[in-house]
Amino acid sequence: MSDSQLAIEVQNLSHTFKQHRALVDMSFQVEKGSLHGFVGPNGAGKTTTLKLICTLLKPQSGLVRVFGNSIRADVKAIRRSIGFMPDHFSMYRQMTVFEYLDFFGAAYGLSQTDRDRVITDVLSLTDMDGRREDLVSSLSRGMQQRVSLARVLVNDPDLLLLDEPASGLDPRARIELMEILQELRKLGKTIFISSHILSELAELCDSVTIVDRGTVKYCGSMDGLLVQGEGPKVWRLRVENAPADFTDQLSAIEGVESAEPVEGRPEFIVRCEDETLDSNTLLGRLLSLGIPIIGFNEDRKHLNQAFMDLTSRGVRT
Repeated sequence: MSDSQLAIEVQNLSHTFKQHRALVDMSFQVEKGSLHGFVGPNGAGKTTTLKLICTLLKPQSGLVRVFGNSIRADVKAIRRSIGFMPDHFSMYRQMTVFEYLDFFGAAYGLSQTDRDRVITDVLSLTDMDGRREDLVSSLSRGMQQRVSLARVLVNDPDLLLLDEPASGLDPRARIELMEILQELRKLGKTIFISSHILSELAELCDSVTIVDRGTVKYCGSMDGLLVQGEGPKVWRLRVENAPADFTDQLSAIEGVESAEPVEGRPEFIVRCEDETLDSNTLLGRLLSLGIPIIGFNEDRKHLNQAFMDLTSRGVRT
């Protein structure tokens, strides 16, 4: 992959806090325009890596480039191109939403006319149009997360660095946040999301880096991660009006190791002996049975197993 295709390039990055080695020879890449998950257990080094990428920490060893700019030599250029949303963020709670965003727009040097236009746009994008005159202190945690994301977008960054953006949100707020991130990707943004929950990002991200104890355990496509797990590839199939012998029909399909029904639901768990069997090929073989299929997806438990296989047990310090 050429340097021009990369949003983030990390090579042999190491960082130590007193006697604690937070990062150990870490290397990974993030393509431009991707929605990339950065996943690992608590204490794996995710926040330290984010702070280095966004120039809040100075590197001790190794190389980091953002859109080709070095974090050692091109700090101003990098800061103009990124938006960083930390896990624990402070907000000026006695400001209204508009005043809060206007303050940051002014800090970025935007004129009042440009600030008015940008604030209108980011509030619309985050579905906060009707809350612009509300005090930040009056908002729920989920609404404050949206305002924080809107603040990140004020300078129209090409790269968004989000540290646990769904932390503390209820299920609906999480889903709505993920929908906003998908829309931002369609607008051409590169999005780098740190999380300790792989399943939370599985349907959202096209690529992922998994870290554990400061080292990279996997970097690549989300689909490719399944190959890292032990055992066959697993799929969940939902059908209408399955015949009594449908389990036998599934088991007879080429590449299928076993099939079993999910008790009380019109679903079946299908395990494939061929780990390279892609979803389109398997779906074509399933459709040839002539049974209406209303749901077909990789089983997330298998993805979580891949994560468990790659990371180690024990409390991180």
